[in-house]
Amino acid sequence: MIDHDTTARGIPSLRRQCVLVGLARGRLYYTPAAPSRENLTLMRRLDELYHIAPWMGARRLAFMLSNEFGLAVGRKRVARLRRLMGLHTVYRAPRTSIPTAGDERFPYLLRDLEITRPNQVWCADITYIPMRRGFLYLVAVVDWYSRKVLAWRLSSTLETEFCVEALRDAIRSTGRRPEIFNTDQGSQFTSKLWTDALKTEGIRISMDGKGRWVDNVVIERFWRSLKYEDVYLRDYTDGRELERGLADYIARFNDWRPHQALDYRTPSAVYSGAKRAPKEADDAAA
Repeated sequence: MIDHDTTARGIPSLRRQCVLVGLARGRLYYTPAAPSRENLTLMRRLDELYHIAPWMGARRLAFMLSNEFGLAVGRKRVARLRRLMGLHTVYRAPRTSIPTAGDERFPYLLRDLEITRPNQVWCADITYIPMRRGFLYLVAVVDWYSRKVLAWRLSSTLETEFCVEALRDAIRSTGRRPEIFNTDQGSQFTSKLWTDALKTEGIRISMDGKGRWVDNVVIERFWRSLKYEDVYLRDYTDGRELERGLADYIARFNDWRPHQALDYRTPSAVYSGAKRAPKEADDAAA
């Protein structure tokens, strides 16, 4: 009698493995269809509008897109594309849901906290990056005090693993750990995989209030700079070109571009503790 649940080497068959993990067998062979060119155009515009007015809801966005592109764009279509992009309308809402099993929320620890040194607080977030032939997701780890981008990763999905990899990259490259790590309440950052990684490193966990983008404003400002100074201008063709372009931009952001909020020093200089040149030297150089 043939045993359909094991292979000749005694390894559970694909059918048996699917039963064990509760996965429909058809999911193994399903390849999601890529978004149409029209949807990619709408998604890029939704991303631009999000950085202008993150509080705007699906109904109003649908009306704007219909007028702008001359298409019949419905509210449900906008909501579906925004979910695919990982975008959520920013607004204060009552707490009407209970966290799912395995997810844990933490209080916001930065209110009234004076951040006075590098590695006191790090933060992370995920953003959607449009390309000419698709899109990817970008996660970045940023030092709050210096604004320096410590690590970043690209992914084709919104799984938590690439966020944890970016965290490990930041710790490995700096040889340091923050006292506090702040994120929003996205599913990646409330997952057990992410919170356990922080707890293992002895890092205190802080999370934004629901719908309060200002609680993680440092990285939100970086996203806006990145999009308007690089991504939207260059119109990257594919992931390989995007990765090279992001590496160049982030290096310039960290090491070359002076920031007004940092007294016209670079994030790398502030992170390393380099002192600003005296005003007399600035005047002589001018």
